[in-house]
Amino acid sequence: MSSLHYARTLNNYSEGIKTALEVETTHHTPGDGRETTEDQGVSLSWENLWVVLSKGNECTKAILKGLTGYALPGQMLAIMGPSGCGKSTLLDTLAGRLGTNTRQTGDVLINGRKQTLAYGRSAYVAQDDILLATLTVREAVYYSAQLQLPESMSKAEKKERAEMTIREMGLQEAMDTRVGGWGAKGLSGGQKRRLSICIEILTRPMLLFLDEPTSGLDSAASYYVMNRIARLGQKDGIRRTVIASIHQPSSDVFQLFDTLCLLSSGKTVYFGPASASSEFFASNGFPCPTLQNPSDHFLKTINKDFERDLEEGASNAMTTDEVILTLTNSFKSSENYQRVQAEVAEIRKLDRGGLQESKSHAGLIIQRTVLTQRSFVNMYRDPGYYSLRLAVYTAVALALATVFYDNGFHSYTLQGRVSLLMFVSSFLTFMAIGGFPSFLEDMKVFQRERLNGHYGATAYAIGNTLSSVPYLAMISIIPGGLAYFLPGLQKGWEHFLYFVTVLFACMMLVESLMMIVATIVPNFLMGIITGAGIQGLMILSGGFFRLPNDLPNPIWKYPMFYIAFHRYAYQGLFKNEFLGQTFPTQPQGTPTVITGEEFLRKQWQVEMGYSKWVDLAILIGMIVIYRVLFLVIIKTQEKVKPIIATFRSVPNICTG
Repeated sequence: MSSLHYARTLNNYSEGIKTALEVETTHHTPGDGRETTEDQGVSLSWENLWVVLSKGNECTKAILKGLTGYALPGQMLAIMGPSGCGKSTLLDTLAGRLGTNTRQTGDVLINGRKQTLAYGRSAYVAQDDILLATLTVREAVYYSAQLQLPESMSKAEKKERAEMTIREMGLQEAMDTRVGGWGAKGLSGGQKRRLSICIEILTRPMLLFLDEPTSGLDSAASYYVMNRIARLGQKDGIRRTVIASIHQPSSDVFQLFDTLCLLSSGKTVYFGPASASSEFFASNGFPCPTLQNPSDHFLKTINKDFERDLEEGASNAMTTDEVILTLTNSFKSSENYQRVQAEVAEIRKLDRGGLQESKSHAGLIIQRTVLTQRSFVNMYRDPGYYSLRLAVYTAVALALATVFYDNGFHSYTLQGRVSLLMFVSSFLTFMAIGGFPSFLEDMKVFQRERLNGHYGATAYAIGNTLSSVPYLAMISIIPGGLAYFLPGLQKGWEHFLYFVTVLFACMMLVESLMMIVATIVPNFLMGIITGAGIQGLMILSGGFFRLPNDLPNPIWKYPMFYIAFHRYAYQGLFKNEFLGQTFPTQPQGTPTVITGEEFLRKQWQVEMGYSKWVDLAILIGMIVIYRVLFLVIIKTQEKVKPIIATFRSVPNICTG
């Protein structure tokens, strides 16, 4: 096309934007039967936006360099560019999701105001599809609907909203298919991506962010996913603002975009109507070859990771850096750049109210109930949580039962009883760490949903605790019964119930410890190493391998001996087994009897000033403390990260 046609395209696009802005600024009072301004969509603009990596007060690398642009209701903005150009960083900046190791300056305005994105009015679909692999499509969306939608909606209405959203994204044929993961076939990549979008659009958000929505998909799947997103507004009547970072769309997908933001090395190469981008390149001496995908041509032209081979006889060809410089300078000196500046100024003048939350969440009680149900189903279907552990625990309990079978009540059996109780409370509970990989996957889902505002940490902690109780009780009773009765430990149901209760408390403590570890070290291998190391130190200072009075100060006796839960497990189980019993000896001469209390006091230096129930109460109290500590860490991270981000978003940023 000619340069004249390019100018006409820009003029038509600009007129369309002005018309949209005029509609945006039209204000109606609530109750007059007409749409309010909030119903008409969200205008997002950014001006002179800089983002740099920082180390302390020093800037190490600029990622975004003075970007300016906008996104309007009813339109789809595509952020494109080669790998490392800053696409995801720009998207995260606009969505308020920058990491704490970055600094930001410049204005990001929502409807002409600086404000945080409100729950229910905006949604963010991450590049990775973090979903519970054990749930079906129907279950995943319906559980999410119960969590996100307000209590004023009935269960039937929430179910209808969930199924309608599933149909909007074309997943009706896969409603009863599980998501699937490693070792289990489930949804395809495109279906998982659409499911992630389904979950985020349940609240009918007006502002939708998508990070690489076509990553890993073939051209057909990419088109259908993006086409469904583009058509959402036609189905629900919402003038939705869609902003997507996308790497290399097909020509069919490219035609779906209204506006294109093309980046290279953190700078704007082009911003304007996607339909006029080819003319812009052609007018600067880089025409798109016939029948070639425009996005392919753009990326090859501005990608400086691989220098283009110089053709024979073309030794004076421009380098990629020179091409990028030519395009960026041309854009800044073009009328299109002036139009962008003018449109951003117009958006800044919008007299709009603040973006409020659309509706309240479900209440804490409903969220807790739903999360408990969902977690219970996930734990039942995921063998890594408890099923495999139950089998392993049963096998180990049988081994213990045969090694210590029919131990008897003589003085020479005392050490065997102590060793059995120590193994149960230390190494049997130590294996609870095996559920860490499954819990870590669950934590990833929690972090995504918490970041998107679906529910809070309190509801998650309560739901996870309640759903795990039946499984831990089963693991405590079945293997615990084998390890208790066959070796012939003290008879009486009271003693057995105390034994399995201590075993239950120890496993709950280990799981609580691993929850804390997962929030601090969210890595599979490092998390297991950290958790195992902490438990090893506790076992070492628990009073078995070295008697309490022999533990050296200041670390091992104070504080390790008092904070290691193994101390209270050992002492409680020892008191439960030995108190009230006598053990005859067979020395030369007159037979004597050793009482259980004497054995514990002299041989093992057990604190006899309080009963075994106090030891159990301390274990239960430590469970509560660990769970509360998990909540404190989560909530502290929620509070501290925005403060750090605000501190780093300062004017005196390095922009060189």
